[in-house]
Amino acid sequence: MFRALEVRNYRLYFGGQVLSNAGTWMQRVAQDWLVLDLSGSSGVALGITTGLQFLPYLLFSLWGGTLADRIPRRKLLVVTQAVMGLLAILLGVLALAGLATVGIVYLMAFALGVASAFDNPARQAFVNEIVGKDSLPNAIALNSASFNLARLVGPALAGVLVAVLGSGWVFVLNGLSFAVTIAALLAMRTSELRPQRRQEGSVRLRQGLAYVRRNSDMVLALCLAFVVATFGLNYQMTMALMARLEYGVGAEAFGLMSTALALGALAGSLLAARRVHVPLRLVVASAVVFGCVEIVVGFAPTYASILLLLPFAGITAMTFTTSVQTYLQSRSEGWVRGRVMGIYTLVFFGGTPIGAPVIGWAAEAFGPRSGLIGGGVLTAFFSALAAVVYRRHRRARGSGAEIVGEPGTVVRVDARTVLDPVAQPPTTPI
Repeated sequence: MFRALEVRNYRLYFGGQVLSNAGTWMQRVAQDWLVLDLSGSSGVALGITTGLQFLPYLLFSLWGGTLADRIPRRKLLVVTQAVMGLLAILLGVLALAGLATVGIVYLMAFALGVASAFDNPARQAFVNEIVGKDSLPNAIALNSASFNLARLVGPALAGVLVAVLGSGWVFVLNGLSFAVTIAALLAMRTSELRPQRRQEGSVRLRQGLAYVRRNSDMVLALCLAFVVATFGLNYQMTMALMARLEYGVGAEAFGLMSTALALGALAGSLLAARRVHVPLRLVVASAVVFGCVEIVVGFAPTYASILLLLPFAGITAMTFTTSVQTYLQSRSEGWVRGRVMGIYTLVFFGGTPIGAPVIGWAAEAFGPRSGLIGGGVLTAFFSALAAVVYRRHRRARGSGAEIVGEPGTVVRVDARTVLDPVAQPPTTPI
């Protein structure tokens, strides 16, 4: 379950990520609280802040992935982590000095989102360079475990610190935590990183898009990521509505629901860490099963019953997310992996502005249960439909061909990809 931690460089990376993720969750809580303080508890201001921090994923993720294929990913991560740390410290200083305004928080949230849009594809693609193909599924699952562990600890710790010290100091502490992450990146032994291949000549976004378009397996995985993220992963909104309107419970009980979901997600991450190989059928099956579990959660008759069901939702959701990330990374070659993960970041986060209003409207028009049940039905239906269309497409075009990607790795791609000079540019080892 923890075999990736046998790699020294990954131990450094994992330790830095645990601290960074905890700081990120702390900042989210402190940022929301600061906005409410500055705006007179305005829900609109809170929504705008979240939207501005999310918008850069739509605008810059593809370019972030392209940049991750142009320059060494470790160096890029040092820069993005430093920028995010400085932004957090700057917001903290402004808050402590009494100079923070809602407009400044908007600006800082957008800037942090821009840095994250460039950081995310590079960070995901870099894991392969640290541990290699054999331990990649384990490393991705452990990354998810660290994120969900921080999700359990970070908000609770932030609540205490905000009450005792104020939001400003939480931002400063989060900013300082990035120094540990940067130190871990710089302390890695470059001689122990797995050799990757870099594309010769200019590295362009359209080459990455062509590579994915001609690989039908990846197209299916990306379609499933869009469907699940758009319709299924809206739990923060749907659980809040269920807690308040269906069960008539308060904030503490709602927090317990979030904890139950996070515990399931943590368990799902650790279970995923035991997998050595992730086939495409696991990606498809986990998407469909997650949709079905969400439907069952929507029918939970009592508050106690939903607490029992939410861990299963967390397990199935995490099974899908770790599987799809592992599948995309293991099937993409080193010279284009950054762009592939940039596309994944776009489709995974890009569907939220579409799905959230739809699920929210359904919950308002037909009751809070319809948000969960409808989201689950749409997730299961479109996931199954995508799988059926994919199978027919494969039968019509044949099973494809095998080509050798990185040393010792066989990647299944469509035959046209092998012959396409745009999708398969010459590469050189670095």
